[in-house]
Amino acid sequence: MSCASTETADELSSRGIGSEEFRSTMSRWATGVSVITAFCGGGPVGLISNSFTSVSLEPPLVSWCLDRRSSSFDAWLDADAFAVHVLAAGQEEMVSRFSRRGGDKFQGLDWVAGRSGAPLLDGAVATFQCGVHARYKAGDHVILLGLVTDTSQDDLLPMLYVDGAIRAS
Repeated sequence: MSCASTETADELSSRGIGSEEFRSTMSRWATGVSVITAFCGGGPVGLISNSFTSVSLEPPLVSWCLDRRSSSFDAWLDADAFAVHVLAAGQEEMVSRFSRRGGDKFQGLDWVAGRSGAPLLDGAVATFQCGVHARYKAGDHVILLGLVTDTSQDDLLPMLYVDGAIRAS
């Protein structure tokens, strides 16, 4: 018994859905909200991501996806380490701060450098410090795979993103 499709990859691709339909349907999938930070190009960079996920336990690997249109795209390609901060319910200010394009997102924000130099932020449900393990081109994004070198966690409720909005967990 075969599980192979009778259609070729090109045939399946040509029948694909549009980006708006895909975005709308994916919005039904509840995700956590994270801030990813790094120190590169002489300063800290950061952005919001809801694509963060675990990949492997042995070795401990995580991934997240970087939009090629990101204003800090080049900095992320140069970064050799990053930190992932899983946001807690009530940290909406962090979403506003790190989702805007350009500007100094760290202005007036207290942070400390982690073991790799990546900025560490207070108040997260969990923090993962990672070295860049690999990068993969994937459509309009780049997938960053990180080897987890250190973690911390707190007993807080996580922030969720579903239906295009932040929700309490």
